[in-house]
Amino acid sequence: MSIERPWLAHYPEGVPAQIDVDEFPSIPSVLESAIRTYRDRPAFSNMGKAITYGELDTLSSHFAAYLLGELGLKKGDRVAIMLPNCLQHPVATFGILRAGLTVVNTNPMYTARELKHQLVDSGTSVVLVLDNFGDVVEKVLADTQVRKVITTGLGDMLGFPKGPVVNFVLKHLKKMVPEYHIDGAIRFRDALSAGSKHKLPSVNINPEDTAFLQYTGGTTGVAKGAMLTHRNLVANMQQAAAWIGTVIRYGEETIITALPLYHIFALTANNLVFMKFGGKNVLITNPRDMPGFVKELKRQPFTAITGVNTLFNGLLNTPGFDEIDFSPLRMTLGGGMAVQRAVADRWQKVTGVTLVEAYGLTETSPAACINPMDLVEYNGAIGLPIPSTDACIKDESGRMVGAGEVGELCIKGPQVMKGYWQRPEETAKAIDADGWLHTGDMARMDEQGFFYIVDRKKDMILVSGFNVYPNEIEDVIAMMPGVLEVAAVGVPDEKAGEAVKVVIVKKDPGLTEDMVKAHARENLTGYKQPKIIEFRDELPKTNVGKILRRELRD
Repeated sequence: MSIERPWLAHYPEGVPAQIDVDEFPSIPSVLESAIRTYRDRPAFSNMGKAITYGELDTLSSHFAAYLLGELGLKKGDRVAIMLPNCLQHPVATFGILRAGLTVVNTNPMYTARELKHQLVDSGTSVVLVLDNFGDVVEKVLADTQVRKVITTGLGDMLGFPKGPVVNFVLKHLKKMVPEYHIDGAIRFRDALSAGSKHKLPSVNINPEDTAFLQYTGGTTGVAKGAMLTHRNLVANMQQAAAWIGTVIRYGEETIITALPLYHIFALTANNLVFMKFGGKNVLITNPRDMPGFVKELKRQPFTAITGVNTLFNGLLNTPGFDEIDFSPLRMTLGGGMAVQRAVADRWQKVTGVTLVEAYGLTETSPAACINPMDLVEYNGAIGLPIPSTDACIKDESGRMVGAGEVGELCIKGPQVMKGYWQRPEETAKAIDADGWLHTGDMARMDEQGFFYIVDRKKDMILVSGFNVYPNEIEDVIAMMPGVLEVAAVGVPDEKAGEAVKVVIVKKDPGLTEDMVKAHARENLTGYKQPKIIEFRDELPKTNVGKILRRELRD
């Protein structure tokens, strides 16, 4: 069936309908191009220490040479990164990719249960972990195929005297580094040093090779690895670069990267897109420390920032934010969760720059729709499909519906994942026979081709831009012997957009809210933990006994 593309008539001037997917065969070729052009420009900075594109070249090739030469990894082997935003993150990411291996991005806040699932499911061979989370890796190691652990301290790449001071403060004063012991572990710096003794062999990287296994929850509640190829990510980088290229200048950008690099949004929008532009990524390790974050923003003139609604809202409510010099700022991009009009309006008033909303999914590497960069003010839409991307609305029977009608948003383009790792049935459910990815989001399109999210088809809960799957929360709470039945739903939350609420039917009358919260803390990352706990005598169900989450929400 042919598709109408009303959005093309409303593209901003200078944005092409199609991008050149084949300009770069792989992510390392994008990096190498940036190194040739911007060798002496800063590529990444963290806590006041910067590394240039030339230094990134040397360090990442040493890490690649270590993985291949010392550890003998073979093309396609999986290497997990368990780090917050710090200089080690891009060095390791590009090192793994240059070695022809696959990056498994891991949330460093994972509990042992969550981490074990991801390491086992992906068949990860090597893990790079920050000391602060080494004890979690130690707990699960014996149950995985991991054969080497590389450890690092937050200060390890900050130079002298800052690095040792940061490590000392974290361990001894803030007590943020628990004791752990892993046999045969090697320090990241020692791995780089060992790698420097090997010549990096030339590795043949195919555009269809899997660059990242990017884990995302499923309606089944079990996190699945979306296989994102080099072509997927290069395509999305090209698409986003063509879109924002009307306001972004080569070799002149500084982007604030407060969203974690292990999240698909920052991985592509900040790390890859701004590498193409020869930009500098300012890595914020702990954006939750809002006063510290604002201090950093005052020190560092910046031209671009990406974030989720909660981040922008938090900044706007932090004293001193309105005193920052916003004159260099050209771009603010919001995604990961719905941007609220009140936040967008206030952002524009304080900074003088429109907060442009974008929409994407892990499965689309992530960008699918972005609002025009010349948008005068917030419009409530998720934007127009970006170059080389088709979008449509399908009804329950899979038929495309016209403008104004509500149905499921479906996406097609070179950024759509290869599929879910070792889950062909799940892949077939997500991508139909015609190649359309079904997003699970209910939306409508207007006459001009702008798309609007109406509701989510799935019961997924969106906390500060992170997907939380009710099934996973329910499985964890149901592990408690005092719980008879449990249902998890999302409820509106002023700060996070949505928060997790659990409704429990007790088996043990002695079960308390505190007991549930303590159990959740042990088994669930912070953003997945229930904020509201309610006890009831029974849960609403269908005649076949399925719990009616919608009723609990309403």
